[in-house]
Amino acid sequence: MSFPAASKHVRVLERARLVRRRVVGRAHLCRIEARPLADASGWLEGYRRFWEGNFQRLDALLDEPKTQEKEVGAHTVKGKHP
Repeated sequence: MSFPAASKHVRVLERARLVRRRVVGRAHLCRIEARPLADASGWLEGYRRFWEGNFQRLDALLDEPKTQEKEVGAHTVKGKHP
């Protein structure tokens, strides 16, 4: 990654108050701000649980036809349906 590209990313993180940058001579020292990251993580956790639950319900719904096919196949005798 080029320096200008990295610098642009750091500026975005600075504006979001997720990183603090200090310039010492030619060196740019960056420090992660843990508190805002923890707050963001906590906020996102609610959405993660919401979507995880929805995906589990979707998986169960998509598996229903497979389960029904297996049940019908188990009741079929020599190619004849009940």
